[in-house]
Amino acid sequence: MTPPKTCRHCRRTMARLFVEQLCALDFARLDSEHGLLGDTWILDLELEGALDDQGMVLDFGRVKPTIKSVADTHVDHRLLVPVQAPGLRVEEDGGEVRLWFDYAGGSLYHRSPPEALCLLDTPVVSAAVVAAHLSDLLAPSLPETVTGVRLGLREEDIAGPWYRYAHGLRQHGGNCQRIAHGHRSRIRILRDGRRCEATERWIADRWRDIYLGCRRDLVETVEAGPVLRYRFAYSAPQGDFELLIAASRCELLESESTVECIAGHILGLLKTREPRSRFSVRAYEGLNKGAMAEG
Repeated sequence: MTPPKTCRHCRRTMARLFVEQLCALDFARLDSEHGLLGDTWILDLELEGALDDQGMVLDFGRVKPTIKSVADTHVDHRLLVPVQAPGLRVEEDGGEVRLWFDYAGGSLYHRSPPEALCLLDTPVVSAAVVAAHLSDLLAPSLPETVTGVRLGLREEDIAGPWYRYAHGLRQHGGNCQRIAHGHRSRIRILRDGRRCEATERWIADRWRDIYLGCRRDLVETVEAGPVLRYRFAYSAPQGDFELLIAASRCELLESESTVECIAGHILGLLKTREPRSRFSVRAYEGLNKGAMAEG
């Protein structure tokens, strides 16, 4: 039988603990191929350290709020920006940050307060990069007896159609007001009482990497050669926000892009296609939450 490891400095017994699916992070990110993407990643955790007087590495009652607070503050509901990406220009001026980004499929412009962004000194945004960034930020919040931290980020394993969308909620009192945050979401649709994966696939393909914009926030339509762009802009409690993006990457909603309204919008699209069918829409907002609409 292998004896437990001990810390060579304090001679305390060493141990490891883990928390699977500690939380989910909903955010947007810049991608050199696709431009603006909404996404949702699940955060898993392992900690290694010396056992304290309670026989614990760290009380589970402290683990989740400590780690989640760091993740929520620095990544969740932000736009993750790889500042070394080719085609990206970043300017900070007067308490706001402006981004110009040329990617393989087009270009976009984004303006926001700095708190709406997570600037990463890297050419790409990846799970490993974000995990390392969070680990560095987390270290000062942990007791000295914790000697090892391993964060893992992963996508939800979705069996069936899914889509990614970015959006912003002007009227939200919290961080959802940021004009470019997002989600990776499953979709479940019943057609006349039976699940219809073909209909789910139609929505998922239509919204694979979409920006869901509220028509009220559309302030200008810009023609630049063959490319039509939408300029969304609004002022919210956290500051002024602006996004200029190809119209082909957008779908306009007559309402706010809350998940409740998204479910209703999907139902409207389906009823327009098949007015005689009855649909039940279960639209997810990231992981394990969402809204329903029937008709």
